[in-house]
Amino acid sequence: MKYTTKAAEKSTVKITIKFDGEEWKAAQNSAYLKTRGRYKVNGFRPGKAPKNVIENVYGKGVFMEDALNLLFSENYGTILDKEAEKFTVVGEPEVSIDKLEDDGVTLVAIAPVKPEVKISAYKGIKIKEFAYTVKDEEVDAEIERLLERNARKVPVEGRAAENGDIVNIDFVGTVDGVKFDGGEAEGFDLTLGSGQFIPGFEDQVVGMNIGEKKDVNVTFPENYQAENLKGKPAVFAVTLNGIQGKEKPELTDAFIKEATGSETIEAYKAKTLEKLQKQAERRANDATENSILEAIAANTEAEIPQAMIEREIDGLVQKFEYQLMYQGLKLNDYLEFLKISNEDFRKNYEEQAKKNVLNQLIISQIIKEENIEATEEELDAKIAEQAASVEKSAEEYKKTMDPRQVDYIRSDIIITKLFKMLKESNEMYKED
Repeated sequence: MKYTTKAAEKSTVKITIKFDGEEWKAAQNSAYLKTRGRYKVNGFRPGKAPKNVIENVYGKGVFMEDALNLLFSENYGTILDKEAEKFTVVGEPEVSIDKLEDDGVTLVAIAPVKPEVKISAYKGIKIKEFAYTVKDEEVDAEIERLLERNARKVPVEGRAAENGDIVNIDFVGTVDGVKFDGGEAEGFDLTLGSGQFIPGFEDQVVGMNIGEKKDVNVTFPENYQAENLKGKPAVFAVTLNGIQGKEKPELTDAFIKEATGSETIEAYKAKTLEKLQKQAERRANDATENSILEAIAANTEAEIPQAMIEREIDGLVQKFEYQLMYQGLKLNDYLEFLKISNEDFRKNYEEQAKKNVLNQLIISQIIKEENIEATEEELDAKIAEQAASVEKSAEEYKKTMDPRQVDYIRSDIIITKLFKMLKESNEMYKED
């Protein structure tokens, strides 16, 4: 086998692979041995018919496709390994036959490769740096949420239902006087203002009193999941059985200690402030790093192959799919509800995917140019830090680590050093 490689357009490489007659003959024999069981020939048990007999019955080229696949699959990976310093393939190749004769075969593979990145400047740029200040109102809001989480339900009497109440209702829904599936329930608990029901339903329950019956008139949304109900006006006969309100606990040192473990309200506020400040620092750091990459990207040229963009879209879609799963939803059901095709849904991520891929290429290129590495001392120190957080010795912790964890820590060290260098090498400014 002989091969040549040549850079092609749009960040691809052309790999021409030549096999001589003996190699081509051997591949066809291998294909025969692997696939002969597929072919039925009168007078022979399955898999026992000679090669020439099968070719006479099914045609001379019966084994050619499998032979070509064998030749390519057995040699393509080896070629990529040998050429690893020249290029990195980032997607599946398009394979064609350039020559197919008894004295040999020539295959041509056009493969997308990691593109050349031309960064005109990544130092000496004026770049916005972000900072976020935690306000007292944010700490107060956290305390309010704590009280809400610990609120108890109490029966309400002597007043009508209000937003925020939990009402227990019976309801029967009809469209054009006819009941429909899923439109009827007894003893259903509904939090008013939650948006759980059709728009307009909860608003009309507000103001009802215990024991009151009322017709609630609503219209199903045009994008409602049930095809037979889309855009249809409906009437729900509602009976309000009971009302529960939320009674928040009194904010005292005793409550704070029981709910959070902090000794006093002031101690909890200080702890909450520290937590929020750390979150603000992380948000500011992320925003600053994005700002740096945006500034460098404006000075960067790269012809990104579609294969890299599609792979990044795959990751973004998968991340969204996991988020839906936590809510008990499936992506296909979500898309069906919104009446969006999978193709159109993926298009929504295309620009973000392009940006992400370019940022990854920029990061990789600068790390290479600056020769940024994680030393063994830095790696050991980070591992020791993680070990201490779970109250283990570094040696003990290392025994439980997956090699991918070590790679992640090494990468994290390198990225941290990269952005430290970029912040120091550029003119960072904060807006007043």
